[in-house]
Order: sequence, then C-alpha cells, then structure tokens
Amino acid sequence: MAEPIVVMKRYELKYLLDAEQTAFLKERLRDRMVLDEYGRTSIASLYYDTPDYLLIRTSIEKPAFKEKIRLRSYGLATDTSPVFLELKRKAYDIVYKRRVQSTIPLVDTFFHGDGDICAGGQINREITYFRDYYGTLAPACLIVYDREAYFEPGGDLRLTIDHAPRYRTEDLVLTKTMDGVPLLPEGHTILEIKVQQALPLWLADILSSGQIRKSSFSKYGEAYRQQLVHTR
Repeated sequence: MAEPIVVMKRYELKYLLDAEQTAFLKERLRDRMVLDEYGRTSIASLYYDTPDYLLIRTSIEKPAFKEKIRLRSYGLATDTSPVFLELKRKAYDIVYKRRVQSTIPLVDTFFHGDGDICAGGQINREITYFRDYYGTLAPACLIVYDREAYFEPGGDLRLTIDHAPRYRTEDLVLTKTMDGVPLLPEGHTILEIKVQQALPLWLADILSSGQIRKSSFSKYGEAYRQQLVHTR
C-alpha cells in the first residue's frame, strides 16, 4: 500500500465543554493559536473490533495500556479517495499512533487477511501483528464529528474542538452519509489538546478561568455505552 506513513508520540488531553465554555475558549485563543487552513472539517472514523467487542471493553476499563484500530476519512470517501488506517495505543498517558494512507478496497483486503498494509518495515509489522493477534476484526462503530483544528505558530502545540459528535452502528461504511446519533447534548463539544511536553502556563490559565476540567471521555467508548443502554 502507498505512502505516506506517519508515526506520532504525544500526550492527548481531553475536555468536555458546553456552548458557553466553547465560546469562551475560542475567544481567548484568538491571539495565541491559528485555525488551520481547512477550517471546520467533517471527519469519520470507522472503528474495528472483535465480535465480542474486546478492544472497546478493555479500553473503558481504563488499563495502563490500551489500543484501538480505525479507518479515517475527511468527508465522505470513495473507493479511490485517500483514507487513513490508524493504530492507536495509549500507555501511561502517552499516545502512540501509527498511520498509513490507503484506499477502502485495499484496507478491506487487508482485514480479510490478505497482504500487508504498507511496503514492509516496522509499521507494517506492527499493524499486521495487531490484525493477526486479535483474529477476526470487523467494522463495529462509526464515529463522526465536525472538527476545528488550531496550531501554535512556531510551536508543537495542537488543539482541536469537535462539534456535534455522533455515531452509528449500522451502515458501517465511509461512503454513504455523515449522519449519526448524537453523543452529547446539543451545543456541547470535545476539546483535545495534543502536546509533546507539558501544557503551557498560558493555556492552563485559560482552562482554569473557563472552569474547563480534564475528562477521560472516549467517543467510541461513549457510543458503546449508549448502544448497550438502547439494546437492554
């Protein structure tokens, strides 16, 4: 499969915001961070899991180490448009992500046990080992949201605000629609702060002033919990 391959290692801090906190944060960020060139972008992430949902069940128990695999598209995908297969691991609060660009047909072939995900190397071995270790992996949940991404000019700080997070457990494809069941009350957002080192003091002060407190929220985890409630 094709390049590029991306390896990421960072801290990812999550916060749940109501509409007032979201507006406050965006106002205070105006002189510090810049909205990226894409503006607000709709993102869809298709999570793969075992038939008994082992990956997400393990994840919501909050172990020291957990891992997930997902296929991501920016907007609706086609069979020829680029999609990104991501292996995401978290160990002792540090997030490690392996990311490979591909296409839907090639990813489908890979999950049916045929071929490699990229042209050899360490990333290929890690993702292929993950597939083989867990055995049968299939689409389990689709998470969709509308993201605004900010960056700090000249620095490594990245920040995203996800609007209208939603999910579905049917029509598990990236080519059909961006609709889904809401994960949060209307107007609420998810803030993610991505840093290589410590949170800068100026940002910590903004969060404190807005009474914005860290959360362990997981989109796929919350979708799994909501789906359990609906099926009982």
